Formats: sequence, structure tokens, C-alpha cells
Amino acid sequence: MYSITLTQFIEKLNLKNHLPEINTDEILIKDPDINRPAVQFSGFFEHFDASRIQICGNVEHAYITSIQDDEATLEIFDRFFSHKFPCLVFCRGLQPQQFILDAAKKYGVPVLTSEATTSAFVHETVRWLHVELAPRISIHAVLVDVYGVGVMIMGESGIGKSEAALELIKRGHRLVSDDVVEIKKVSDDTLVGTAPDITRHFIELRGIGIIDVKALFGFECVKMTQAIDLVINLEEWDKETNYDRLGLENQYTEFLGNKVVSHNIPIRPGRNLAIIVESAAVNHRQKEMGYNAAQELYNRVTNNMNKNK
Repeated sequence: MYSITLTQFIEKLNLKNHLPEINTDEILIKDPDINRPAVQFSGFFEHFDASRIQICGNVEHAYITSIQDDEATLEIFDRFFSHKFPCLVFCRGLQPQQFILDAAKKYGVPVLTSEATTSAFVHETVRWLHVELAPRISIHAVLVDVYGVGVMIMGESGIGKSEAALELIKRGHRLVSDDVVEIKKVSDDTLVGTAPDITRHFIELRGIGIIDVKALFGFECVKMTQAIDLVINLEEWDKETNYDRLGLENQYTEFLGNKVVSHNIPIRPGRNLAIIVESAAVNHRQKEMGYNAAQELYNRVTNNMNKNK
């Protein structure tokens, strides 16, 4: 299971910490979902998920303000903070009451404040945490943004993945990662690829060495992250293999349970890989927009045969 520190969360969401004496580097966030503790403030703790960030908006704050900080109330909040969840966040700049700070300090639970509206804060928190805590793998491949389509080029070492990426960069496309692609599953439909920090913006060319794409071609030729839409598998040409020549049915490669459309491209001298990858990317966009060239050709042939009968 992946995690991030509460310090990272505070810095990302620009939050104010009301208990700075608590070490937020040691508090880990592992659950990407949040909880608004309405029923917990009334003393109901059954099914309470203490692994989640707790968020208070106008409703929760108004309820806290309306109650008396008597013995029964203090007991409820003492029990609430005893679950030691990652943190409690007040939105809209609302200020926590002193008895809440006292109970939070007792159990080492940070109390934070955000100036954002509750709905906006919840949306951004859930979106960011689902990306940061998403399942992930590393793949030996090259990831390039081609006409807005995330194309991941795969194949055996030395087959020409980096050379194809370099040619695509010279043709105006953008490099995301060379050699190793870190893939995150941010949803059941979306895979996002990025480069490891240590190799970001670098390409290895056999016979030349390492080149810095950002320094050599400019900032417009690199990108930090990209959704993976298409996989190109490069393989040595084998005359005994029957390669797909129509493309009526999609083939898929699976990563982390998500299927991505893929093409197997045979390699032999004289084939311009950059143009092939560009064509595959544009053809993929056409299919996504409802036009399938292979199906159109099939329909024309079928209609012509019917006319000749």
C-alpha cells in the first residue's frame, strides 16, 4: 500500500496547522477518501473509518458552535480524537474551538484550516490523493505525447524505442519518459505515465550516450505526465508471422487491470517508425471519435460485392 506524509498534504493544499508541535512527517495518509464527521460529533462511532482525513464545513462547525462544552461533549470529542485519524481540516477559514484543540493535542492529531470552500476542498483532496496513492508499476518503455495521444512504445532493449522517440520529438511531439515509465492507475478507465525523477527528460542513444531533451530541444518538447492511450509494441520482422493488415478488431495490452489498445509493429530496415507512430496515434483518435477506416473499407467491399451479385 502506498502512502504520503501529512506534511506533503499540508504543502500541496496550502493548509494552516494549528498544532505545529505535532510532527506531521511521521503521520502517513494511506486512504484516498475523506469523511465528514457529522454523526460522530453526536457520539455515533459505529462504522467510523479512522484511516481517512476528517473534514468539517459550515454544517459541522455550526453544530460544534451550538453545543455546550460540558462533560458529555468533551467525552464525545475525546473519543473522536482517540481514533487517531491523520488530521481534522476546517474549511472556509473556520476556526476550531479550544476544547477541540485540547483533545486533538492530547492524542497527537493535527488540526488544520483551509481557506477553500468545502466542496472545492473535498474535490481537490480526493482527486489528488487518488493520483498520489494509486496502484503503480514500472515498465521498460518510452512514453511520448503524439498529437495529444499518450503513446507508449515497448519492445526489447536495443530495438529502437529511443530513436523513434527522438525522431518524434524533432517532429514537434513531446517526451514524457525514456527507458522506464512509471504507470499509475488513477481510475478504472485511466492510466497515467510519468518518468522517474532521476531520468526525467533524458534519452539514452546507443553510440552517442545520454542527451538532455529539455536542454537540447526546449521546454515545449517535454511533458511531466500523460494518460496512456495507445501501446506500440516493436518487434523484429519475422516473415513467418501473419501481421494484422486491416485492424478490424482491436488488440489490447493490460496494465494493473486496465486494458489499453495496442499494435504490434514489425521492424526492418527502411521503415520510418516516427511516421508509423504518428499514423497510429491519429488513427486511434479517429476511432475514438467514431470513424474506423478499416470498417469503412470493409463496408465498401461488402457493398460492392452485393451489387455485383
